[in-house]
Amino acid sequence: MQMKKNFCIVLTAMLFSSLLKAQETPKKDTVSGGLEDVEVSINRWEQRQNEIPNTIARIDIRDARMQNPQTAADLLNITGQVFIQKSQMGGGSPMIRGFSTNRIMIVVDGVRMNNAIFRSGNLQNVISVDPLTIQNAEVIFGPGSIIYGSDAIGGVMDFHTLDPVFSKSKKPLVKLNSFTRYSTANQEKTAHLDFNIASNKVSFLASVTHSKFGDLRMGKNGGEERYLRTFYVERINNNDSVIKNEDPYLQKQTGYNQWNALAKFRYRPTGFIDLQYAYHYSATGNIPRYDRLIETTGTRPSFSEWYYGPQIWKMHQLKAEFLKGNKFYNTARLIVSFQDYEESRNDRRFRNARIRNQIETVNIGTINLDFNKSLNEKQELFYGAEYIFNKVGSIASRRNINTGLIEPTTTRYPNNSRWNSTGIYSNYKYRINQKFTLATGARFNYVSLFAPFDNTFFRFPFTEASLKQSSVTGSLGLVFRPGQMWQVNTNFSTGFRVPNIDDIGKVFDSEAGNVIVPNPALKAEYAYNVDVGFAYTNQEKLKVDFTLFYTILDNAIVRRPFTFNGEDSIFYEGILSRVQSLQNVAQASVWGIQAGIEYFFTKEFSCLLRANYIDGKETDDRENRNVRLRHAPPFYGSTAFKFSKNQFAAELSANYNGEISAADLAPSEQAKPFIYAHDVTGRLYSPQWYTINYKSTYMATKKIQLAAGIENITNQRYRSYSSGIVAPGINFIFSIRAAL
Repeated sequence: MQMKKNFCIVLTAMLFSSLLKAQETPKKDTVSGGLEDVEVSINRWEQRQNEIPNTIARIDIRDARMQNPQTAADLLNITGQVFIQKSQMGGGSPMIRGFSTNRIMIVVDGVRMNNAIFRSGNLQNVISVDPLTIQNAEVIFGPGSIIYGSDAIGGVMDFHTLDPVFSKSKKPLVKLNSFTRYSTANQEKTAHLDFNIASNKVSFLASVTHSKFGDLRMGKNGGEERYLRTFYVERINNNDSVIKNEDPYLQKQTGYNQWNALAKFRYRPTGFIDLQYAYHYSATGNIPRYDRLIETTGTRPSFSEWYYGPQIWKMHQLKAEFLKGNKFYNTARLIVSFQDYEESRNDRRFRNARIRNQIETVNIGTINLDFNKSLNEKQELFYGAEYIFNKVGSIASRRNINTGLIEPTTTRYPNNSRWNSTGIYSNYKYRINQKFTLATGARFNYVSLFAPFDNTFFRFPFTEASLKQSSVTGSLGLVFRPGQMWQVNTNFSTGFRVPNIDDIGKVFDSEAGNVIVPNPALKAEYAYNVDVGFAYTNQEKLKVDFTLFYTILDNAIVRRPFTFNGEDSIFYEGILSRVQSLQNVAQASVWGIQAGIEYFFTKEFSCLLRANYIDGKETDDRENRNVRLRHAPPFYGSTAFKFSKNQFAAELSANYNGEISAADLAPSEQAKPFIYAHDVTGRLYSPQWYTINYKSTYMATKKIQLAAGIENITNQRYRSYSSGIVAPGINFIFSIRAAL
């Protein structure tokens, strides 16, 4: 409670100090000038960034084409403000301001991808988004619960895919784009095609992308020898054999493939109504879980097989926009969507003939209704409602690979579970004068959950779990523009996360010797956040931004020792394992600095620096002390020299990460000795690292763009913090983009 009081005192002081700086201004209410009038899609509507108190990083299509990211996780990395963890090559779990996985939000075309089985461990769902169909993307830092509801604690990743465009004349519009790319570090072969056919009222857009990735090669310089892939398991004559890897720099069993498709049909019957249907599809092949395949028990591999089955995501979406205003709104938007998601886990322990197969499905229905209304020249209102329905299916079996015998086994989640959410929200923006803009909002949310438990394999002390919780969150922000080139933001916001099916109903082995069991008594966790930031922009010479933030997570859901039917250890999958569960027993705090500076030596030549320092602690009730927050990454940043003239653009950059010492390594990370380096005392730690990179693009003709790059030029061997897989060594990238 004292922490909350201190938080409120700090907030009040910052708001008061900002108000003291107020000066009399002319009676002109429009806001423009030296700071870029960039449009961002916060509050679900396009708004000027210089009127928004939130910190927002924006990725546009030009950045993506220069950097040539292989996945949407790599696309987020372009911002220099999102940290990416990878357990395997077919992955990418973003960390935003010390939060990750089910405490951050993924949104695609206005629809949340977060579902009832989003877990606290690392998530790979963002790779379902095709980076080659992204028109632009935004990362909104800090709680976004007012607009997006549960889960949006650390931030929101908002992806906008290509939209069909109409013909501007009576002649039909036909546009065709193709793209191919090859990367050497993992022998990536990607091919993409999209086309748009339209009249002035009807438009159809479609795209398809296929990527095939081979095994990933790590660097040879620096790093530890224990990073090398010295062995792998192969089945020979019906026997699991440990094979020496003749090329230990090649990370065997990391390759996978992926298909993505998108189709949109748009119809504009009048100038005031815009209707659209969209279908999104993504499917991977089997993805080997690399960090489990290098895990050992004593001197033997722990697993012979461990792979994610195909990760399949489908979304149907209907969107209607009404552009003719009335007394209730200027514009209105209705989005109805249905998502069908499937994932699976397949594992077989070393020299065990039975492979376990767990399949999860989630059916997700959402309805979003959003309005904006200009009350007068100074005041604007955004409001709306949301309904979400999740149904979780979970089945599991064991198959004997020698006899083919299949038998049922424990599921990961309670089958036929349900998670529902209903929310209403309102945001209000008041342009006090040319120097000040006030933004405030609130949301009421109600969540219900039901999970039936099967006692066939576990003697649960309960037969079902149910939850009904309401939450109220709010925000208050002030934008101060002392001059055309300056902007100062102060923003207070709250967020929440209501337990989902993964929190309440999961049974799984988190690591060797530990098993997590359900805890139906979980409650919601709440975040209290304050940001203070400033920006200076002289368009021709200098751009500077700086944000200081502090977040408290109260009633935090964390993993702790537990008992199951009075026992602190049980046999799970034949191994005596300590019982753990997720519990509301911790308080976490995260603070940090995000900063950037870009200097233009000439109109064509500039230098951009980005730096992020994030630190976080949570209470460890077992030892009555504060320990480092698991998803607080080390210091990370980048420096890039950029040149652009006529048809040619190039960038020379350096990316770097600091060290997390043994003393600062989170306890949950210390339980993964197979992925971390050893310091001089033999303790686990995450070393610092750097890479030097070169990227360039050249418009050979008006319709053909060539791109080439070299990543990790010095061929460094390193493993990003918390990642299971070792990062790519030197990587040559070549791509061709053609428009017809």
